[in-house]
Amino acid sequence: MTQQLWSERRFGNSNNRPGDQRTPWQRDRARILHSAAFRRLQSKTQILGIGQNDFYRTRLTHSLEAAQIGTGLVSQLRSRVSAALVAILPDDSLMEALCLAHDIGHPPFGHGGETALNFKMLHAGGFEGNGQTLRIVAKLEPYTLAHGMDLSRRTLLGLLKYPVLQPDLQQQPLPGINPLNLTPWQPAKAIFAADADILDWILAPLSTEDRVLFQSTEQLEKSPYIKSRYKSLDASIMELADDIAYGVHDLEDAIVLGNISQAQWQQHTADDWAALPKQLQPVLQQIGSDLFSNQHHLRKDAIGSLVNMLISAVTLSEVLPQAAEPLVRYNATLAAAPLTILQCLKQLVYRCVILKPDIQQSRFRCQNMLMALFDAFSSDPARLLPANTQLRWQQAENEQKSRVICDYISGMTDDYAEHMYRRLYASGV
Repeated sequence: MTQQLWSERRFGNSNNRPGDQRTPWQRDRARILHSAAFRRLQSKTQILGIGQNDFYRTRLTHSLEAAQIGTGLVSQLRSRVSAALVAILPDDSLMEALCLAHDIGHPPFGHGGETALNFKMLHAGGFEGNGQTLRIVAKLEPYTLAHGMDLSRRTLLGLLKYPVLQPDLQQQPLPGINPLNLTPWQPAKAIFAADADILDWILAPLSTEDRVLFQSTEQLEKSPYIKSRYKSLDASIMELADDIAYGVHDLEDAIVLGNISQAQWQQHTADDWAALPKQLQPVLQQIGSDLFSNQHHLRKDAIGSLVNMLISAVTLSEVLPQAAEPLVRYNATLAAAPLTILQCLKQLVYRCVILKPDIQQSRFRCQNMLMALFDAFSSDPARLLPANTQLRWQQAENEQKSRVICDYISGMTDDYAEHMYRRLYASGV
């Protein structure tokens, strides 16, 4: 009965396609793959801005790589856990669906755009990329009239990185004008209060006790807001695949484009590598040498070795041993040494690429573009919004009108946001 509950759809399980033999997870993957929101990832920033180079990864290619890594993680888990635990693992189609969809809620210009929209939405419930992902798949994407793609309940649970509701953001003091420094306005890691009905439906199979445990929160260090402590088994695998794709494949982009030098590699990894078990150190030294080789096949082999080292270290851990529901009791985790390696790689990309002044200057410019777009559409939505969005805005309750504008802007690609900004603000365009 529990399995049936997790495969249910909110709109219903009717399938009006005679002869369709697909599983619920195959149907979910197809709906994601053929959605407009997924296609837009081809023109959304991963790290470097769209159009700066034709080599690096976009959010689309990142999501495809995360899907491949995700199924690799599931395969590893199947080979090393008991039959009882194999039975609760996601199948490949479900894991691909989660990894393909995990970033579709990200706005233009990456996390910089996310922070800009969060600031503009503080009076109306905030903005956060994973919350927007849930909103797209469960409400906005026009596969059904009112339930978005109408994905299966387990798929929706797996997409929830933060299965709690946003706090009351209106309690925070706000500056009177758009701030130049948006650092203090990073988003709360939570689902929008406007989508509480969706969250309630997803978590309905959990007992009251399991739900209380699962929705525990903690305070964020760099924000006055909260972050949920736990995620489901499927979400933990998806997030680990996302982290590996980010830490390893974005590292490859940075090396190829000359954004990380061998000297920087050595500088930022030496201390972490020295603390690892001795048998790993010569392996990592060889990988470090091959990553910066002029022979491209050696670099590709080194990237593959890093991915394999991380995937092959995955295991299941009981993160909520008190929980009755296995999907929230277990998470995919890495042992200490592989986790140290992954965290070091992510920090390397962050310090040497994301924090580069030219990247941060571009982020500053793009954040201000999005805030200006929000101001423009909010000033006269009946004149400036496109017709279909105008209709949604007119039909929305007063407290949700800003959310409609935010939905529209967050759905833009980088290119389209630039184009719209020039249309509204640049002279001679």
